[in-house]
Amino acid sequence: MFKKILIANRGEIALRVIRACREMGIQSVAVHSTADADAMHVRMADESVCIGPPAGTDSYLNVPNLISACEITGAEAIHPGYGFLSENANFVQVIEDHGLKFIGPTAEHIRIMGDKITAKETMRKLGVPCVPGSAGGVDTIEEARKIADEMGYPVIIKATAGGGGRGMKVATSVDDIDVAFGTARSEGKSVFGNPEVYIEKYLQLPRHIEVQVFGDGKGKAVHLGERDCSLQRRHQKVFEEAPSPVITEEQRQRIGKTCADAVAGIGYAGAGTIEFLFENDEFYFIEMNTRLQVEHPVTEAIFGIDLVREQIRVAEGLPLSFVQDELVINGHAIECRINAEKVPEFRPSPGTVKQYHAPGGLGVRMDSAIYDGYKIPPYYDSLIGKLIVHAADRPTALARLERALSELVVDGVDTTLPLFDALLREDAVQTGDYTIHWLEQWLETNPEI
Repeated sequence: MFKKILIANRGEIALRVIRACREMGIQSVAVHSTADADAMHVRMADESVCIGPPAGTDSYLNVPNLISACEITGAEAIHPGYGFLSENANFVQVIEDHGLKFIGPTAEHIRIMGDKITAKETMRKLGVPCVPGSAGGVDTIEEARKIADEMGYPVIIKATAGGGGRGMKVATSVDDIDVAFGTARSEGKSVFGNPEVYIEKYLQLPRHIEVQVFGDGKGKAVHLGERDCSLQRRHQKVFEEAPSPVITEEQRQRIGKTCADAVAGIGYAGAGTIEFLFENDEFYFIEMNTRLQVEHPVTEAIFGIDLVREQIRVAEGLPLSFVQDELVINGHAIECRINAEKVPEFRPSPGTVKQYHAPGGLGVRMDSAIYDGYKIPPYYDSLIGKLIVHAADRPTALARLERALSELVVDGVDTTLPLFDALLREDAVQTGDYTIHWLEQWLETNPEI
């Protein structure tokens, strides 16, 4: 059993890991930049180490400083949370080279899934359905035109190393292909250091469905149903729920087994999420995230399982604490991502939180690291909290979410709370009848939220 774990992250996800460690009797080490000296995760951890100035590149992405923090405190393992270095294979290799344990998959699996072309080829070989597209990277505009003509428009050009909506450009006709190809390559090089791109058929009315998987690293794996993350803005998720309101039990079991068999086949260890576009009752693989997802609480809610605890257990070499037949969905859960942003512009709104009151009651969970007087720094992601509700069914969960939102108070900074108040009044949200394009279209026609 690990005695001490360092959390290489900040904010609510660092708190989430600290809480799991405390329940397991494991000491926790928080790291922080000078801007986060008064952060809640620093206050809650058993120990803390300052690892650099405010900029992420000088602190939370500073691998030598993170390793030094482990050596100073005697931490035996590192939990990466999500974001920052959570999917950095080189970081994992450095951790292992220093005799430490990474709480997550191997460097090899992170590399395979971090490259979109390799990931797609791997998944196709493992029997996972994929979006029709180029066999590999596309190097020239002439090749791009040929593939797009053969496939038929619209197509989407994606940076191989891309993510978070960056390096993705849609070409609806031959007139768009040159600009889309050049822009995707340029973004790939500037943002990810890799200009390689590939081409896929662009699905016009899909939903975003993702399957939570968990492997023991020894050839056994399970799936924990699906999450529906179709309400998105600029490819960024806003509102997530589990299970999906449009997936049947037969579809759930079929795609779940396919995913579990795939990760078992490569000996995957820990939590992972396989993401799909879902259109006309068909699933199309888009990527695999080799880490804990921001929206993991909705899965925890409907299965009653602590995914962080399970990550730690698997990293220690223990078997999974559940088998597939024991994983039965209980009710419905929804998560809203609360950002410090001013709507409708979605402009970041750092500043001092003058008053914070979290909602409560049956089936309500608030994952946040803010408090009265907390100064939200301008250097990091604008996510300041996640409101999660769980109920017996979707209508009850929506009603509970509306009630919880009415109790949530964050004064002193602008937040995205008005967005959710407005969305819950929409018939499409109440019925679950929307695609990944619905929210952006709705925002265009509702400029005043």
